[in-house]
Amino acid sequence: MPTQARLEPNPQPRLLRALTVLTAVGFLATLYLGLFAAGTDIEQGQIQRIFYIHMPSFFGAFTAFGATVLGGILYLARKQAAWDRIALAGVEVGLAFSLINLLTGAIWARPIWNTWWTWDPRLTSAAVMCLIYAAYLMLRAGIDDMSRKRNFMSVYGIFSFVSVLTTLFIIRIVPETIHPVIVGASPQNAQGSFEATSGVFMALAPSMLLWLTLMPLTLMWHRYRLETRREAIDRLKFLTLSD
Repeated sequence: MPTQARLEPNPQPRLLRALTVLTAVGFLATLYLGLFAAGTDIEQGQIQRIFYIHMPSFFGAFTAFGATVLGGILYLARKQAAWDRIALAGVEVGLAFSLINLLTGAIWARPIWNTWWTWDPRLTSAAVMCLIYAAYLMLRAGIDDMSRKRNFMSVYGIFSFVSVLTTLFIIRIVPETIHPVIVGASPQNAQGSFEATSGVFMALAPSMLLWLTLMPLTLMWHRYRLETRREAIDRLKFLTLSD
């Protein structure tokens, strides 16, 4: 009689629980700073406060997509499934942050630019970046052979980072933009700068630090564990069918 396969328990590490609590508290604290502690912008009013999520969310995506590059390189070098899981977690978390960035940008643009969307270089490159990483998930789901899937998606994830760098630097490369630059001088035709707003750095710096580090790393760790569990369930199903 075949031995019944079992799914071993996988308790959440204490460090992950601590990071989750710290991330949640940090998120609430930075929301308070952006919504209440920072001054109200003289020209834009309350809508300017959305930048305390809009800008940090992009840099959180930068961290997550950077993890995808690291995971892809190390998987190709070592052929260890763990690095592929990290790469996948980076794509999913980074794409979620990128969509937050686009959505909050559209909400801000409506009262400031009088439109939800314009084909500004920064907005266009950000949209293309989201499509590239959405295609990563679609292509990954369409490849059945695991080894081939991991190899192909590692290469794809590495080269996709070009779209992230393009989005980051395009304002400096293409001056024909109405998108404001928060740090440093904006282009002359930029619309929506808030350099005179009081408390910008006090609210923006902690939010940037949180989204750059704790937010993506904590969510990626959770997603990594979920993918590890999913693969274990797939193996269990295979053993059950084999018996």
